[in-house]
Amino acid sequence: MKNLFKNAALIALLSIFIISCSKKNEILPEQQTETAQPNKVLAYIKKLGFSEAQIVEKGDNYIVDGDMVFSKYMDIPADKGNQITEQYYNGYVVTNSRSIRVKIDPSITSMTSEINGAINQWNTVPNSRLRFVITTGTVYDILIKVDNSIGSSTCGQAYLSTSNGLAGNTVWINQALIQNNSFAQRQRTIAHEFGHTISFRHTNQSTTINVPGVGGTDAQSLMNGGQCGSGATVLSSKDKLATAALYPL
Repeated sequence: MKNLFKNAALIALLSIFIISCSKKNEILPEQQTETAQPNKVLAYIKKLGFSEAQIVEKGDNYIVDGDMVFSKYMDIPADKGNQITEQYYNGYVVTNSRSIRVKIDPSITSMTSEINGAINQWNTVPNSRLRFVITTGTVYDILIKVDNSIGSSTCGQAYLSTSNGLAGNTVWINQALIQNNSFAQRQRTIAHEFGHTISFRHTNQSTTINVPGVGGTDAQSLMNGGQCGSGATVLSSKDKLATAALYPL
Protein backbone atom coordinates (compact mmCIF):
# COMPACT_ATOMS: atom_id res chain seq x y z
CA MET A 1 0.00 0.00 0.00
CA LYS A 2 2.87 2.32 0.88
CA ASN A 3 4.43 1.78 -2.56
CA LEU A 4 1.08 2.54 -4.17
CA PHE A 5 0.88 5.90 -2.41
CA LYS A 6 4.50 6.66 -3.40
CA ASN A 7 3.78 5.88 -7.05
CA ALA A 8 0.64 8.02 -7.01
CA ALA A 9 2.55 10.94 -5.49
CA LEU A 10 5.34 10.56 -8.05
CA ILE A 11 2.83 10.58 -10.94
CA ALA A 12 1.17 13.71 -9.51
CA LEU A 13 4.52 15.51 -9.25
CA LEU A 14 5.47 14.55 -12.80
CA SER A 15 2.10 15.81 -14.07
CA ILE A 16 2.62 19.18 -12.36
CA PHE A 17 6.13 19.43 -13.82
CA ILE A 18 4.93 18.65 -17.37
CA ILE A 19 2.06 21.14 -17.14
CA SER A 20 4.44 23.79 -15.74
CA CYS A 21 6.92 23.27 -18.57
CA SER A 22 4.16 23.40 -21.15
CA LYS A 23 2.92 26.73 -19.82
CA LYS A 24 6.41 28.20 -19.91
CA ASN A 25 6.77 27.19 -23.54
CA GLU A 26 3.42 28.62 -24.62
CA ILE A 27 3.50 31.80 -26.75
CA LEU A 28 1.09 34.28 -25.20
CA PRO A 29 -1.25 36.25 -27.48
CA GLU A 30 0.51 39.55 -26.73
CA GLN A 31 3.88 37.98 -27.59
CA GLN A 32 2.48 36.77 -30.91
CA THR A 33 1.23 40.30 -31.65
CA GLU A 34 4.64 41.77 -30.82
CA THR A 35 6.28 39.69 -33.54
CA ALA A 36 3.44 39.19 -36.01
CA GLN A 37 2.71 42.83 -36.88
CA PRO A 38 6.37 43.86 -37.38
CA ASN A 39 6.79 40.85 -39.67
CA LYS A 40 3.71 41.90 -41.66
CA VAL A 41 5.01 45.46 -41.96
CA LEU A 42 8.41 44.17 -43.08
CA ALA A 43 6.74 41.99 -45.72
CA TYR A 44 4.69 44.99 -46.88
CA ILE A 45 7.81 47.15 -47.25
CA LYS A 46 9.51 44.42 -49.30
CA LYS A 47 6.40 44.09 -51.44
CA LEU A 48 6.77 47.76 -52.31
CA GLY A 49 10.04 46.82 -53.98
CA PHE A 50 12.56 47.74 -51.32
CA SER A 51 15.45 45.35 -50.87
CA GLU A 52 16.73 43.97 -47.58
CA ALA A 53 19.68 46.36 -47.90
CA GLN A 54 17.34 49.38 -47.99
CA ILE A 55 15.57 48.45 -44.75
CA VAL A 56 17.15 49.17 -41.37
CA GLU A 57 15.54 48.13 -38.09
CA LYS A 58 15.70 50.80 -35.39
CA GLY A 59 13.71 50.37 -32.19
CA ASP A 60 9.99 50.31 -32.98
CA ASN A 61 10.59 51.46 -36.56
CA TYR A 62 11.95 50.38 -39.92
CA ILE A 63 14.01 53.07 -41.70
CA VAL A 64 13.54 52.65 -45.45
CA ASP A 65 15.60 54.11 -48.28
CA GLY A 66 17.48 56.30 -45.82
CA ASP A 67 14.77 58.63 -44.52
CA MET A 68 11.26 57.15 -44.60
CA VAL A 69 10.19 55.85 -41.21
CA PHE A 70 7.65 53.03 -40.94
CA SER A 71 6.32 52.06 -37.50
CA LYS A 72 6.49 48.32 -36.90
CA TYR A 73 2.89 48.54 -35.70
CA MET A 74 1.41 50.61 -38.53
CA ASP A 75 -1.78 49.61 -40.32
CA ILE A 76 -0.92 48.11 -43.70
CA PRO A 77 -2.63 49.76 -46.71
CA ALA A 78 -4.98 47.74 -48.86
CA ASP A 79 -3.48 46.39 -52.09
CA LYS A 80 -4.33 48.84 -54.87
CA GLY A 81 -3.01 46.70 -57.70
CA ASN A 82 -0.06 47.26 -60.01
CA GLN A 83 1.87 50.49 -59.68
CA ILE A 84 3.54 52.47 -62.43
CA THR A 85 6.22 55.13 -62.57
CA GLU A 86 4.66 58.41 -61.50
CA GLN A 87 4.74 60.85 -58.60
CA TYR A 88 4.28 58.57 -55.58
CA TYR A 89 2.49 58.57 -52.27
CA ASN A 90 1.67 56.04 -49.55
CA GLY A 91 -2.11 56.03 -50.04
CA TYR A 92 -2.91 58.06 -46.90
CA VAL A 93 -3.97 61.67 -47.42
CA VAL A 94 -3.94 63.98 -44.37
CA THR A 95 -7.47 64.89 -43.25
CA ASN A 96 -6.82 68.28 -41.61
CA SER A 97 -4.74 69.45 -44.56
CA ARG A 98 -5.90 73.07 -44.31
CA SER A 99 -4.08 73.52 -41.01
CA ILE A 100 -1.23 71.09 -40.30
CA ARG A 101 0.38 72.39 -37.12
CA VAL A 102 4.18 72.30 -36.98
CA LYS A 103 6.03 72.66 -33.69
CA ILE A 104 9.68 73.76 -33.88
CA ASP A 105 11.69 72.02 -31.17
CA PRO A 106 14.24 74.21 -29.33
CA SER A 107 17.01 72.03 -30.80
CA ILE A 108 16.37 73.40 -34.31
CA THR A 109 15.37 77.04 -33.80
CA SER A 110 18.57 78.10 -35.58
CA MET A 111 16.99 76.76 -38.79
CA THR A 112 13.66 78.55 -38.40
CA SER A 113 14.23 80.48 -41.64
CA GLU A 114 14.80 77.25 -43.56
CA ILE A 115 11.69 75.72 -41.98
CA ASN A 116 9.58 78.74 -42.93
CA GLY A 117 10.94 78.61 -46.48
CA ALA A 118 10.15 74.90 -46.78
CA ILE A 119 6.62 75.45 -45.48
CA ASN A 120 6.09 78.32 -47.91
CA GLN A 121 6.91 76.04 -50.84
CA TRP A 122 4.13 73.62 -49.90
CA ASN A 123 1.69 76.36 -48.90
CA THR A 124 1.92 78.18 -52.23
CA VAL A 125 1.20 75.25 -54.54
CA PRO A 126 -1.51 76.43 -56.97
CA ASN A 127 -4.97 74.86 -56.71
CA SER A 128 -4.13 73.12 -53.44
CA ARG A 129 -5.71 73.48 -50.01
CA LEU A 130 -2.59 72.19 -48.27
CA ARG A 131 -1.36 74.48 -45.48
CA PHE A 132 1.29 74.03 -42.82
CA VAL A 133 1.16 76.47 -39.89
CA ILE A 134 3.76 77.08 -37.19
CA THR A 135 2.51 76.67 -33.63
CA THR A 136 4.20 77.38 -30.31
CA GLY A 137 1.54 75.57 -28.30
CA THR A 138 1.55 72.13 -26.77
CA VAL A 139 -0.88 70.71 -29.35
CA TYR A 140 0.64 70.03 -32.76
CA ASP A 141 0.58 67.59 -35.67
CA ILE A 142 4.29 67.50 -36.53
CA LEU A 143 7.34 68.03 -34.33
CA ILE A 144 10.53 68.96 -36.17
CA LYS A 145 13.76 68.53 -34.26
CA VAL A 146 17.48 67.80 -34.54
CA ASP A 147 18.83 64.27 -34.43
CA ASN A 148 22.48 64.07 -35.41
CA SER A 149 22.59 60.32 -34.77
CA ILE A 150 20.35 59.19 -37.64
CA GLY A 151 23.28 58.33 -39.90
CA SER A 152 26.52 59.74 -41.27
CA SER A 153 24.99 60.17 -44.73
CA THR A 154 21.33 60.69 -43.77
CA CYS A 155 20.24 64.32 -43.83
CA GLY A 156 16.77 63.83 -42.41
CA GLN A 157 14.03 61.34 -41.62
CA ALA A 158 10.25 61.52 -41.17
CA TYR A 159 7.23 59.43 -40.42
CA LEU A 160 4.80 59.09 -43.30
CA SER A 161 1.13 60.00 -42.95
CA THR A 162 -1.07 57.43 -41.24
CA SER A 163 -4.09 55.34 -42.17
CA ASN A 164 -6.37 57.43 -39.94
CA GLY A 165 -5.60 60.65 -41.80
CA LEU A 166 -2.90 62.12 -39.58
CA ALA A 167 0.33 63.71 -40.74
CA GLY A 168 3.55 61.88 -39.93
CA ASN A 169 4.18 63.25 -36.46
CA THR A 170 7.95 63.67 -36.39
CA VAL A 171 10.67 65.08 -38.64
CA TRP A 172 14.29 64.54 -37.64
CA ILE A 173 17.02 66.71 -39.17
CA ASN A 174 20.73 65.85 -39.10
CA GLN A 175 21.86 69.40 -38.50
CA ALA A 176 25.51 68.45 -38.10
CA LEU A 177 25.50 66.96 -41.61
CA ILE A 178 23.61 69.70 -43.47
CA GLN A 179 24.78 72.83 -41.65
CA ASN A 180 27.50 73.52 -44.22
CA ASN A 181 25.16 73.03 -47.18
CA SER A 182 23.74 76.10 -48.89
CA PHE A 183 20.60 77.70 -47.47
CA ALA A 184 18.64 76.39 -50.46
CA GLN A 185 19.82 72.82 -49.86
CA ARG A 186 19.09 72.98 -46.12
CA GLN A 187 15.62 74.24 -46.95
CA ARG A 188 15.29 71.47 -49.54
CA THR A 189 16.04 68.79 -46.94
CA ILE A 190 13.32 70.12 -44.65
CA ALA A 191 10.78 70.51 -47.48
CA HIS A 192 11.54 66.94 -48.61
CA GLU A 193 10.90 65.54 -45.13
CA PHE A 194 7.67 67.53 -44.81
CA GLY A 195 6.65 65.89 -48.07
CA HIS A 196 6.88 62.47 -46.41
CA THR A 197 4.64 63.60 -43.53
CA ILE A 198 1.81 64.39 -45.98
CA SER A 199 2.09 61.02 -47.80
CA PHE A 200 4.70 61.56 -50.53
CA ARG A 201 7.24 58.82 -51.15
CA HIS A 202 10.39 59.06 -53.27
CA THR A 203 9.57 59.92 -56.88
CA ASN A 204 12.54 57.89 -58.12
CA GLN A 205 11.37 54.74 -56.30
CA SER A 206 9.03 53.22 -58.87
CA THR A 207 7.35 50.46 -56.89
CA THR A 208 4.76 52.34 -54.87
CA ILE A 209 1.30 53.94 -55.25
CA ASN A 210 1.06 56.48 -58.06
CA VAL A 211 -0.72 59.82 -57.81
CA PRO A 212 -3.52 59.57 -60.39
CA GLY A 213 -2.96 61.65 -63.50
CA VAL A 214 0.61 62.70 -62.74
CA GLY A 215 2.65 60.34 -64.90
CA GLY A 216 6.22 59.93 -66.03
CA THR A 217 9.58 60.16 -64.31
CA ASP A 218 10.70 63.51 -62.91
CA ALA A 219 14.39 64.30 -62.57
CA GLN A 220 13.46 67.70 -61.11
CA SER A 221 11.26 66.36 -58.31
CA LEU A 222 12.12 67.65 -54.86
CA MET A 223 10.86 64.29 -53.59
CA ASN A 224 13.56 62.26 -55.34
CA GLY A 225 15.48 60.22 -52.78
CA GLY A 226 19.23 60.00 -52.23
CA GLN A 227 19.92 63.58 -53.34
CA CYS A 228 20.65 65.40 -50.10
CA GLY A 229 22.87 68.39 -50.75
CA SER A 230 22.55 68.04 -54.52
CA GLY A 231 18.88 67.64 -55.45
CA ALA A 232 16.25 70.05 -56.70
CA THR A 233 15.67 72.90 -54.25
CA VAL A 234 12.11 73.78 -55.30
CA LEU A 235 8.99 71.74 -55.99
CA SER A 236 8.85 70.72 -59.63
CA SER A 237 5.83 71.24 -61.87
CA LYS A 238 4.89 67.60 -61.37
CA ASP A 239 5.37 67.86 -57.59
CA LYS A 240 2.85 70.70 -57.64
CA LEU A 241 0.42 68.81 -59.87
CA ALA A 242 0.62 65.82 -57.54
CA THR A 243 0.02 68.03 -54.49
CA ALA A 244 -3.02 69.63 -56.12
CA ALA A 245 -4.31 66.18 -57.10
CA LEU A 246 -4.08 64.85 -53.54
CA TYR A 247 -5.11 68.10 -51.81
CA PRO A 248 -7.39 69.97 -54.23
CA LEU A 249 -9.13 73.21 -53.26
